[in-house]
Amino acid sequence: MINLANRVQTLTPSTTLAITAKANELKAQGVDVIGLGAGEPDYNTPENILEAAYQSMKDGKTKYTPAGGLPALKEAIINKLQRDQGLSYSPKEVMVGIGAKHVLYTLFQVLLNEGDEVIIPIPYWVSYPEQVKLAQGVPVYIEATASQEYKISPLQLREAITDRTKAVILNTPSNPTGMIYSKEELEALAEVCREFDILIVSDEIYEKLIYGDVKHTSIATLSKDAKKRTILINGVSKSHSMTGWRIGYAAADANLIKAMTDLASHSTSNPVTTSQYAAIEAYNGPQDAVEEMRQAFEERLDVIFPKLQAIPGFTVIRPQGAFYLLPDVSEAATKTGYASVDDFVTALLTEANVAVIPGSGFGANSTIRLSYATSLETLTEAVERIHQFVTSKWKD
Repeated sequence: MINLANRVQTLTPSTTLAITAKANELKAQGVDVIGLGAGEPDYNTPENILEAAYQSMKDGKTKYTPAGGLPALKEAIINKLQRDQGLSYSPKEVMVGIGAKHVLYTLFQVLLNEGDEVIIPIPYWVSYPEQVKLAQGVPVYIEATASQEYKISPLQLREAITDRTKAVILNTPSNPTGMIYSKEELEALAEVCREFDILIVSDEIYEKLIYGDVKHTSIATLSKDAKKRTILINGVSKSHSMTGWRIGYAAADANLIKAMTDLASHSTSNPVTTSQYAAIEAYNGPQDAVEEMRQAFEERLDVIFPKLQAIPGFTVIRPQGAFYLLPDVSEAATKTGYASVDDFVTALLTEANVAVIPGSGFGANSTIRLSYATSLETLTEAVERIHQFVTSKWKD
């Protein structure tokens, strides 16, 4: 028998993958399952990006690249950050990795020592706690309630900080809530981080998917101090529908970026060469497809949000970005006879043939996450099934 390392024995299995696997199993049996668990846009990568990737391969650009990314891609990222946020970085302050997820993993590996604490707001993206634990760090949770629009307050942050706190993670726009921190909210949080001298991990992967009059602010733009202590994480996965291409990046202090690059040189060699050329075109080429996709998501949200609100026992806040809805369904679960939201989700899949993600995977046990990164027709049918499921089982 093989004895596994302790570090992997504490990992929490991915709830998202478990639900997806069950849904796929039912589909293979011929069941008409609608999946609302997708964490990726339902659009193909724009044609100009596909062509750039293809051309790079025809030109023989299929060899190793520098571990931290092609100089031309770093330059494209630097130009993007200057263009969109007014932020100025040098190539030594940018590291390209195999998707934003692996960039985050690399960050925590070079940043954390055993026992170092990282503050993680609840609800959180499922991989934050696991990556911190894999680096022998300690996740410290702050619950941001629906009444706070799922955003932590400066007081909560202050009270969570100890002498072992190394960093706080801010994900805006958020997965799974879709909420966005305003400039004023970020300024207040940045001041607490300055006062206690802690780092800020700013995950901005959904920055291009924003709806209504809300604006995205990168916390790194607020002051010289905020920029100095911020590790900005982003990539092309969500903005340009390139989830499978696996290109993400970090922009931060040059010494930290060097450490991350050195680690990557021993773990991944380099980001996929073809994908890097695709990402160069994504940032340097026309952005029409990005806006077209954003508009489509907003149109879906406008249609589906009131339908979800109308389901008995569902309480939902309208998201400001990303492509997720996070309704509190605890009342619906109770009134339909289930002991937990997880049980409710399982029944929804096996009886109504709708796959959603239980909020327990995000630290929010009373909720479910629904993705609207699918067609409006499919979304409408899924919500109608959920509505029918709830009303047919409702017991006063």
